[in-house]
Amino acid sequence: MALLFFVEQKCDLVIWETGFGGRLDATNIVTPLASVITNIQFDHQPWLGDTLGKIAAEKAGIIKPGVPVVTATEEPEALAVIEQTAREKNAPLTTVAADGNPPFTKFATLFRDAATLPLLGEHQKINAALALATVEILRKQIPVTEEKIRAGLANVNWPGRLQLVTRESGQKILLDGAHNPAGAKALHEALEKNFHAARRTLVLGVLQDKDWRPICETLAPLAGHIYTVPVSSERSAHPQELAEACRIINPAAEIAACPSLGDALDKSAGDEFVVITGSLYLVGEALERLGLSPAGGGERGLNEWAGASPALLRR
Repeated sequence: MALLFFVEQKCDLVIWETGFGGRLDATNIVTPLASVITNIQFDHQPWLGDTLGKIAAEKAGIIKPGVPVVTATEEPEALAVIEQTAREKNAPLTTVAADGNPPFTKFATLFRDAATLPLLGEHQKINAALALATVEILRKQIPVTEEKIRAGLANVNWPGRLQLVTRESGQKILLDGAHNPAGAKALHEALEKNFHAARRTLVLGVLQDKDWRPICETLAPLAGHIYTVPVSSERSAHPQELAEACRIINPAAEIAACPSLGDALDKSAGDEFVVITGSLYLVGEALERLGLSPAGGGERGLNEWAGASPALLRR
């Protein structure tokens, strides 16, 4: 359906994101101009595998014969699988390193400009380098001027990813959809670097099928007040479970399990710096409550859609 829609819209370029894994995902019917594997981290282990190598094998399923591959994967176990798959399929492989030395030269100056990204977090520089590498590889098919690239780097906006909001009261709220241990680690590093002196309040909600205990272990030590909340999903972890896990990690913090995000926002209304995290569903609800996105479900509603009723199907 999506591909048909793209054809009808006469799209010049489609960034076609894998829904789940890669090897067996429906999006894998497409032969792309380039395959991009951002990184390999632990997530969805029951389906993708319990090692980085197994997960990488699923992700590497999007690599096509002769089609260029770009990755920022650095974990040796995962990178070895990607390299092997690329060799087997004769797919030229470009790796982007976190040390600021991408293996391409035309955009070296632009890569250095990525240090001035308006996005918070060191990981965003790697993401920018990955995008630049992909643009470089596809430059013959899809020409892009350096002027346009500089404008893109300078004006990029990513809601819900280390998004800082200042309310009329002066309260600062940081929204980040860190929904797995790697995301929690990136958030931890960004908080320590950019908001080290802030007195933090943590509002945490996670889906039950995520690896939420390591998320609690990473984030709970960073806050003096912690409010655990349900996510607007049937898959939500119970706030009481999250609160108990946070108490074990940070017994000195004031911790409360709240019945809703609204209740947590009310309780933290007088706090100077609030971090809302643990799920993109939760961040989406927060953006609605803060008046920063339209209410009514949106993507969250589509994700939770359970199918039409039998009565509707009979019409």
